[in-house]
Amino acid sequence: MFKRRTPKSWALWLWHLIWPQGGWGRAFGYVKHRVRRLPDDPHRIARGVFAGVFTTFTPFYGFHFFIAAGLGKVMRGNILAALMATFFGNPLTYLPIGVVSLKTGHFLLGTEFEENMNIARRFAGAWRDLKDNFWAMFTDDVAHWDRLAGFYDEVFFPYMIGGLIPGVIAGTIAYYVSAPLIAAYQNRRKGRIKAKLEEIRQRKAAKNAEDGRAQ
Repeated sequence: MFKRRTPKSWALWLWHLIWPQGGWGRAFGYVKHRVRRLPDDPHRIARGVFAGVFTTFTPFYGFHFFIAAGLGKVMRGNILAALMATFFGNPLTYLPIGVVSLKTGHFLLGTEFEENMNIARRFAGAWRDLKDNFWAMFTDDVAHWDRLAGFYDEVFFPYMIGGLIPGVIAGTIAYYVSAPLIAAYQNRRKGRIKAKLEEIRQRKAAKNAEDGRAQ
């Protein structure tokens, strides 16, 4: 009854992971709307937003939800807000996030950042080593760690160290921007609900008075 009339193909499903239906602008608008309507203290929600945004500057792709939830819990923030804030990291922002984090990391470590580095290829090579070495445990193949070791030295470790500073900066900005906006939205919403209840009360009182005169 609630299934799609035309099943979504794998190609379309994968494309929507990169470009959501309606575009990223609509997706961001939905996330912003949901975060504002969370029934929690604005500062708890903002701490969750900090956790989610900060997490997107870590190289642990595929685990951002778990890291954001854990960090949000440690910070006593709203965990659902932390999960939704991880959408700050998306195909449109991952490239600049990665470049900034890598450059910062190599600067702090005193190493050189390769401007023409193919980050995606380095990630793919590391995963290939992990996959091949896993199967090597059950076969006669010899395990090779060259690509994984190079990935760790040139990408992962500098990314992990370098993402801390821009992650804290971006998370702090997100916190101080979101906290007053969420508080203002909640106050306006409470005002609208209060006005609506008052209107209902007045209508009920007027109806009771009219019924009393009719009797």
